[in-house]
Amino acid sequence: MKTRKLGSQGLSVSAIGLGCMGMSTAYGERDDQESIATVHRAIEIGMTFLDTSDAYGNGVNEELLGRALAGRRNSVTLATKFGNIPGGVCGTAEHVVNACEASLKRLNTDTIDLFYQHRVDADTPIEETVGAMARLVEQGKVKYLGLSEAGPETIRRAHATHPITALQTEYSLWSRDAESELLPICRELGIGYVAYAPLGRGFLTATIKAATDMIEKDRRHDHPRFHPDNIAQNLALLPALEEIAAEQAVQPAQIAIAWVLAQGEDIVPIAGTKRRSYLEQNAAAGSIVLTPEQVHRLNDVFTPGVTAGTRYPEKQMMRLGI
Repeated sequence: MKTRKLGSQGLSVSAIGLGCMGMSTAYGERDDQESIATVHRAIEIGMTFLDTSDAYGNGVNEELLGRALAGRRNSVTLATKFGNIPGGVCGTAEHVVNACEASLKRLNTDTIDLFYQHRVDADTPIEETVGAMARLVEQGKVKYLGLSEAGPETIRRAHATHPITALQTEYSLWSRDAESELLPICRELGIGYVAYAPLGRGFLTATIKAATDMIEKDRRHDHPRFHPDNIAQNLALLPALEEIAAEQAVQPAQIAIAWVLAQGEDIVPIAGTKRRSYLEQNAAAGSIVLTPEQVHRLNDVFTPGVTAGTRYPEKQMMRLGI
C-alpha cells in the first residue's frame, strides 16, 4: 500500500488506516479471534496505521490491540485517543498523564506513535492539555500529537503550544462540513487530516436500506441519520455511488474511500472493520482512480448539508467543534 505524510513533522503512514473501534464495541457482537486475525492481515497487506481510543469499550479495544500486536508492534503506526470519559470530557494535565500511562499498559507498548485528545474539554484551556501532551513527547512516551473534532480556534491555539501533527474528524461523501473551515486551517498550519467514518458508518456500503438491516444491539440505532425517516431520505443519495461503482467494477464502499483519497494527499481515511474480507476490500480502494467526471458527479449529489440527520445524537453534537 502507498503511504501518505501526516503533517509537517515527518510522520508517514499507510494511505488508508484501520479503525479498530468496531472490533470491541458499537456494531454488534465481538469476535476477538477474527479481529486479531484482521489486524495481522492488515499488517501483511501494508495497512499499518491503526486507530483506537481508551473510550472504545472502556479500554477493551486497546487491550485487544495489545494482544494482537505482540511481536508485531514495530510493524505499525499506533494511534490512540484520550479524554472521552463516562459522562463527559476531561483534558486536565493530570488526566493527560494518567490516561497515557493507562493506554501504554493496555497497549503493551512503551510509546504511542500518535496521541490524540479525543474531544476538547471546554472547561480546561487547550494550552494546559497540549502542554501536558508535549511533556509526554519530551519523555519519549508519545511521538506525535493530534486533536479530534476540535474547532478552528482551538486548533490554532493548540498548534501554537506544540506542533499538532493530525486532526481527526468525520469526513466522507455524506459528511462534508469539514471542507468549510477545518481542512483550510489544517492546510494553512501544515496539519494532516485523518478522516474517520469514510464509509458513513456503513451507509456508503449501500447495504443498509432500512433500520432493520442493523442488529438490535447496533449503536447506529441511536444516530439520527439511521432513524427510519432519515434513512428513507438518504437512500436517494446512493444511486450515483452505485452507478460509479458499476462503472469501475468495484463495490460502492470502495468508491466512497477512493473519493476521500481524491480530496488531497494530506488526507488519510481510516476505514473501520473487524473482518478480513472487508479489510481487503477497503485496502483495494487505494488503487482506484476516479475520473474528474466521476468525482464531479458524486460532488453534485452528495453536496454539503444534503444528508438527512445530524452526525451524532444531540448531546454528542454539543461536544464537537469546541
